[in-house]
Formats: sequence, structure tokens, C-alpha cells
Amino acid sequence: MKLEELRQIRERAQAEMRLRGGAVRVKIVVGMGTSGIAAGARTVISAFLDEIQKRRLTDVVVTQSGEKGFSSQEPVVEVIERDRPKILYGSVDSAGARRIVAEHIVNGTIVEDLVLAVHEAEKE
Repeated sequence: MKLEELRQIRERAQAEMRLRGGAVRVKIVVGMGTSGIAAGARTVISAFLDEIQKRRLTDVVVTQSGEKGFSSQEPVVEVIERDRPKILYGSVDSAGARRIVAEHIVNGTIVEDLVLAVHEAEKE
């Protein structure tokens, strides 16, 4: 899948969420720097988008960032939820992305075997 196709899928999903008036509950950030792309980040972001669409999760947004400084652990994914610790996952493949959606996003259970770091939530 080409980067432009991923961009279009993400934009459609975000536009649909805005039309529904939904608030973002979870933000998933996939590292799409050079080493992330080389390690398969394109298929990972595609798996996230597909799984979120299949489950009709309208309060989850997927975005991308540059390098996170963990090139040996790419693809790297951050899961950011309001009032919960930010979780940094590493060595995520398509199956791992689908597990993160099912276990973490839907059921609230951190996928321990993929965790690189946990950052405590900032108080507002």
C-alpha cells in the first residue's frame, strides 16, 4: 500500500468521525520515519486503520510521526488516552497492531510483551 493511499484512508476516517461529531478518546501515533517505514510501518498503520474500521470505533484516530529514537524497535507506536498513561509499543507488526486495538483500545489491557515505555498521564 502506498503512502498516498494510507493518507486518503486516514483522511476519510477522520472526516467521517467529524461528521458524526465524535470526540477523540484514543490517539494512535505510528512512527513513519525512514527506519519505521523500512521495518514495515506502512502495513502497521494499514492494519490499525482496518481493525478500527471493522470494529466501527469512531472515537479513535490514527496519525503518524517521525522518528522516535528507537530505530532498533521499529515500527514504534504510541497510544495516547486522556487521563491514562501514554504507552509506547515497539516492534509492532500487523498482528501486533490488531492486538493493540482488541486488547488495549477495546478492552483496556496493555499488551505487555510489546511495551517499550510507559509515561504517566499529565494532570490537567
